[in-house]
Amino acid sequence: MSGSKKSADGPPPATASMPKGIKKRQGKRRKSKSIDSVVEVPKESMETSGPIPATPKPEEIDLEQAQREIIFEPNPGPQTNFLAATEQEVLYGGAAGGGKSYSLIADPVRYLNNPSARMLIVRRSTEELRELISVSKQLYPRAIPGIKFMERDKTWVAPSGATLWMSYLDRDDDVMRYQGQAFNWIGFDELTQWPSDYAWNYMRSRLRATKASGLPLYMRATSNPGGPGHYWVKKTFIDPNTPNQSFWATNEEGEPICWPVGHSREGEPLFKRKFIPATLFDNPYLSDDGMYEANLLSLPEHQRRQLLEGDWDINEGAAFPEFNRRTHVVEPFDIPASWPRFRAADYGYSSYSAVVWFAVSPDEQLIVYREMYVSKVLATDLADMILEVESEEKIRYGVLDSSLWHKRGDTGPSLAEQMIVKGCRWRPADRSKGSRVAGKNELHRRLQTDDFTEEPRIVFFSSCTNTIAQLPSIPLDKNNPEDVDTKSEDHIYDALRYGLMTRPRSNLFDYNAGDQRTGFQASDSTFGY
Repeated sequence: MSGSKKSADGPPPATASMPKGIKKRQGKRRKSKSIDSVVEVPKESMETSGPIPATPKPEEIDLEQAQREIIFEPNPGPQTNFLAATEQEVLYGGAAGGGKSYSLIADPVRYLNNPSARMLIVRRSTEELRELISVSKQLYPRAIPGIKFMERDKTWVAPSGATLWMSYLDRDDDVMRYQGQAFNWIGFDELTQWPSDYAWNYMRSRLRATKASGLPLYMRATSNPGGPGHYWVKKTFIDPNTPNQSFWATNEEGEPICWPVGHSREGEPLFKRKFIPATLFDNPYLSDDGMYEANLLSLPEHQRRQLLEGDWDINEGAAFPEFNRRTHVVEPFDIPASWPRFRAADYGYSSYSAVVWFAVSPDEQLIVYREMYVSKVLATDLADMILEVESEEKIRYGVLDSSLWHKRGDTGPSLAEQMIVKGCRWRPADRSKGSRVAGKNELHRRLQTDDFTEEPRIVFFSSCTNTIAQLPSIPLDKNNPEDVDTKSEDHIYDALRYGLMTRPRSNLFDYNAGDQRTGFQASDSTFGY
């Protein structure tokens, strides 16, 4: 955290800095017209955030008192840029020690004198929330005289009537606690701790304020690289544009989110986002003595690149570190009609459905040549979409999550059976005990280079953008390093392993003299129709 000359994580002392335009005079008092704010924020932000009622100040103050009026002054660079940002959604992310969490606490202060302000800061767990509450108790009482913290509700109530909730949001279902609530400002601390974008997207629906209030509608987040949500956060904020540049918010396909057909603003982009990177060196209170930097330099490479350099292309604890874009990603080419093709899918309505298509070369290299990654799609509609894209090709077989054959009471055909009736045929995937670990190990083998062909045993068309982005971001399960973290966005991975386990691959020269056959066999006869 930043903004402190007392400690890395706390606010600066009351005499942290001199207000601009005031010269120190010993033993004298002078009149002052006003002090703009107890928290000094960038001018750009004050100009765009609407009118803010000023906290009453005595007409006469001495210069030492004037010095103490600046409770928090952002560091030049990323911290200042974050507080000045006017985009609806902003991520302040990167290396450890960049002053991110303290900035998130300081940002709402400017609105606490507005009686219409309703704000919310969330962490993933209650234990993590205590850290933010502790920091807020250092800042808010000094910034807003008379503000009170309601311990039971974890809520700050300002004399103006403005409120700031500090809460946790662990599971996706926890968003229902905020159903019917309205906030003008919402902050997420350590955004990559949320495995999916569900909570972030839902809470956007809680942004609401009247025009009369003069309040902007903002969502703010901080995060380091890594964590279960690394993939979706990177895809949402980092990949669409260069750092520090505004861009229109994009959907899962990377296209701007626009007003719908029939609306008076049809086709116009909805709102803007921005990613503001930060490093340790942006925080002079931590970087000056070099000790914190030394601690980060001592970390293993993955952690060092994440926490010291803020590298979003590195995911600590990645399940598949052998994946390399230069090795495993190829440009699309015309696949010969003689090469066997099959597909595999993991279905989910409320989350995502993932479908991947494989082609098998003569030397048993697998080519993932197509993907489909969609949400809120019925199983029957997904079947239609699949059949449409593969209408001109022969698919030998399909393998689908076996749970889709389960029926819930007397509800008619299962989801799998509904898809099969449509003509989209499947076989159930192997979900027996140990199959998850076996599938993971098979992907590891496939990512290796074959000793004979000197080619990787699996490659991906560059057009499979979601697969390429998701695969290196999947973290290991901290409690079971033999498996991936199932709370991460792993839908494409599940589809991949379902498909891989239908064609387990050994080296071409794994020869079995006993039965006079090579170590791999075509699976078409087993899984065909």
